[in-house]
Amino acid sequence: MLRTLTAAAALLSATAAFAAAPSGMENPMVGGAPMFASKNIVENAVNSADHTTLVAAVKAAGLVDTLEGPGPFTVFAPTNEAFAMLQKGTVETLLKPENKAQLVKVLTCHVVAADALSGMIEQMIASDGGEHDVTTVGGCVLKAKMEGKWITLTDERGRTAHVTIADVKQSNGVIHVIDKVLLPAS
Repeated sequence: MLRTLTAAAALLSATAAFAAAPSGMENPMVGGAPMFASKNIVENAVNSADHTTLVAAVKAAGLVDTLEGPGPFTVFAPTNEAFAMLQKGTVETLLKPENKAQLVKVLTCHVVAADALSGMIEQMIASDGGEHDVTTVGGCVLKAKMEGKWITLTDERGRTAHVTIADVKQSNGVIHVIDKVLLPAS
């Protein structure tokens, strides 16, 4: 898994550079908790009441050490409500030990090995004529577009998530909160 993340990071670093947000911007509250730019992705996520399902899934998939690592990572973080929209029983099935590989695949379809703030994503969408392909560490290709002021991500099954809270800076990357779970083609 770490080799896959490292290879994806090298590929993304070679194909795109991401700009930093203007200084002086404070992180938004997420799930009723302050998000600290000095903490890593996992340290902040565990404090969000809106991301308890995601945190449980990251733990079950064995991705805690990776997401606590140096990164940089961009995580499109589905809320508990987003997980609840999946077909009944899907989350419970994915969390079973025998389905760990499938869970890892789903979760890594939400991670990009780069520090991608919303302004740069918007610029890439505009530069690519309104749609930018985002390749995740799980090998999924998401279609990033603008819908009014919202960045949207469409997965390989045609499901579209909206970025509802952007640019939650972390010591090892950035989190963008999304309203749907992104799924791989198979």
